[in-house]
Amino acid sequence: MPVLRDVGSLVSEWSARRTLRRLIDQFGLPGLAAARRSPGLGAALDQHVAAVRDMLDDRPGFRSAVLTRVDSRDRAVRLAAYARGLVDEQCRGGGSVAVPADGRWEHADWVALRLLAICHLGREVARRA
Repeated sequence: MPVLRDVGSLVSEWSARRTLRRLIDQFGLPGLAAARRSPGLGAALDQHVAAVRDMLDDRPGFRSAVLTRVDSRDRAVRLAAYARGLVDEQCRGGGSVAVPADGRWEHADWVALRLLAICHLGREVARRA
């Protein structure tokens, strides 16, 4: 049934954009502002952005188990799935993902930087109608 598939695709995309907007508002905005002020943080963020972009483009050697389970090729859906997977994995291990205190972004861990990279890439796709 193509109509149901289309509706499911629209719902997935809407949910993904909502997830990305929430992540950007709560986590990304302060981190991206800090990255603009700190060259070191900006460089680290650039490396994570490149790695996430490579995963989204399905380049060999950069495949993610989360992204291969997503049927849609839509960038918002893939970004949101990757973000949810990172957060779920962090919580499953007994940790959490918290916004680093103001001025502490330079000491952000790998997960925080990777989520920040997702926010950077998701700003455009999350705001589309």
